[in-house]
This record gives sequence, structure tokens and C-alpha cells, in this order.
Amino acid sequence: MNICFVNSTRKWGGVKSWTLDLAQGLNLRGHNILIVARSGSFVIACQDQNLETLDIVFGADFNPARIVYFLKLFRTKNIDLVVVNVGKDMRTAGVAARILHIPVVHRVGLSGDMENTWKVSLMHKWVRPKILVPCQEIKHGLLQKLPHLNAHEIQVIHTGKKPAVALPVTVQTPLRLVSTSQLNADKGHGDILQALAILKNQGYSFEYHVAGTGRIEEQLKAQAKNLDLTDSIFWHGFTQNVRQLLRTCDIFLLPSLSEGLPNALLEAMAEGLVCVARNVGGIKEVWPPQKTQYLLPRKACPKDFAQILQELFTMSSDQITNLRQIFWQQGQGNSLETMVCSFEHFASTLLANSGPKKLSK
Repeated sequence: MNICFVNSTRKWGGVKSWTLDLAQGLNLRGHNILIVARSGSFVIACQDQNLETLDIVFGADFNPARIVYFLKLFRTKNIDLVVVNVGKDMRTAGVAARILHIPVVHRVGLSGDMENTWKVSLMHKWVRPKILVPCQEIKHGLLQKLPHLNAHEIQVIHTGKKPAVALPVTVQTPLRLVSTSQLNADKGHGDILQALAILKNQGYSFEYHVAGTGRIEEQLKAQAKNLDLTDSIFWHGFTQNVRQLLRTCDIFLLPSLSEGLPNALLEAMAEGLVCVARNVGGIKEVWPPQKTQYLLPRKACPKDFAQILQELFTMSSDQITNLRQIFWQQGQGNSLETMVCSFEHFASTLLANSGPKKLSK
């Protein structure tokens, strides 16, 4: 198959990580992959993986010049399937694909990413994309929010990550905690800082490694200073190789108040970290069923996180290793290979059920 991924977003989010992983996997299975995106770190990362990538300026929605650009591109590359992310992708590349009778897949990372507006509804009815989501929770949310959608139009394929070949044999002293989410208010980092302050006042030692950037980065750093946590927290900023950082840590913290199926969690499970998270979005769909005590309610407060972490801090190295084994084994079921194979089957079925492409000029 000749597959084109189009993403006009400016920041690196979960869908871009998913695109990079999936594109690499499909490329290794012999499919021809083309990625079209804005210039920046995502384009560079794709090029570093030897994926054919074009960086463009997208312009306004329904921009005739940009639609013509995609028409020519899809014809030249003989594209079989177009995968888009946001509305602007649909209103440029999606329009061109519809004119050429090329099937479109709309990858939606959160149910809140689609608004119930006339523009969204009309574009959906005309382009007729198949919507792809990473968990059942998002499918349910879309059906509740958008009355023009039907269940059969939405396909669920869990995001997958390549699992580590084996678990590290060393547990760090003191234990190393890590979070790799964007530093935004809805990610809940402030609750973790308060929980760690409670534990530090009780005499516990730890390291907390924070990777990522965001809107409240300076606010969080000021909060850490006010809580006397400066010596215990390591701010890594934007980190290209998150997996390498995860391999040096023991416990992964995801206190988010809102999620779909977070890449950050799946990466931590793939590396076999003990995970502590709030039960939001589709997280429960991939969580080890025998370890739900580490999956806290959405309303969990800093004291709840402190209580769970205190329990982990008092465990032996063997107990921590056994816990890591459970999360790592769970991650095996959400592997990158499983995701790639599921998408390949989904795309093949979609193409088999679609009409012929219109390739005449």
C-alpha cells in the first residue's frame, strides 16, 4: 500500500508519536509511506528514521492552491490511503482525497478534538472518512458528542509500543520516579509535587525526573522550590529519547485529569516501570487487572498519591522488581507489532471495500 500521513499541527502530541511509530512499522512491512507536515521536530524525527517526508505551509482551510498541491501529490505518488489528524488536514488533503476517490482515515486522539459544528458534520458527510481511535472510551465519547456519527464508522485500535527485550535487574537507590507528559495544568504534576513534599517531610528520599515542556513549566518549578523539593527534582525539558530516560527509572507517575490512551503510559509499561495513574480516558483498558490499587480515582488528591508512593518506598528491591514484571508483561499485549498488524488489516479491508481511485488529470 502507498499511504500518506498528513498532520498540520504545530506541537508534538500523541498522534504524532503514533504516526511515527506506525509509519516505521508499516515501512518495515514493505509499505510505501509518505508523511506531510509542518517543518519542525516531527519532520526531523521522521527524516531521521529514513521516512519520506515533505514539510509544507498549510495555509487557510479549503485553500485552493493547497488542495491542488495534494491532488498532484496523491496522483504522482499513486496514494492508496490518506490518514489525517485535525480539521485543517481534512479541509485540504481530505478534500483532495475525496475528489480522487481515495479513502481517508481520520485519526482522533481525544473525543474533545472534534466539535459538533456544521463544518465538521458536512465535511464528514462529504469526505466519509473512517474514524480511528486508540481506545473504546474515546469511541464512546465521540458517539455521545457527535450525533451524526454511527458506531460502525469508528474503528478502535489500541496504541502499541515496542516492549523492552528484558527488564533491568537493578532497582535504584533511592527510587527514581518519572513523568513524561506535557507540563500543562490538566496533566496534574502539581498534585505529585504536593505528594512528594508530604513524603519528604516524613523522611523519605527519592528522585523525581520530569521530561517535557508546557504552559505551566515555570509555575511548577516555582512550586517545587516553595515545597523545598529542588534537590530532589530533575527537569529534562523536551526529550527526544524518552525511552532511554525511562530505563533509568523505577516508577512512572501519570496524575493526568484528562487522557485518551496516553503514549507516555504505554512507553513506561513497555519498559517495565511500576505505574501509578489516575483512572481517566482509556487507561483502564490496558491496565494490569491485578494491580488496580495503583490506578487511582480521577478525584484522587495529593495525599492519595503520597499513600501509594509510601507503600512503594517501603518495599524491598525484589518486590519492586516483581511489580515491574507485571507491568512489563501487560505491555507485551499492547506491542507495536500488534498495532501495526491491526492497522494493516484495517487498511486492507478499507481499500478492498472502496471504489476505484480517480487518477486522471
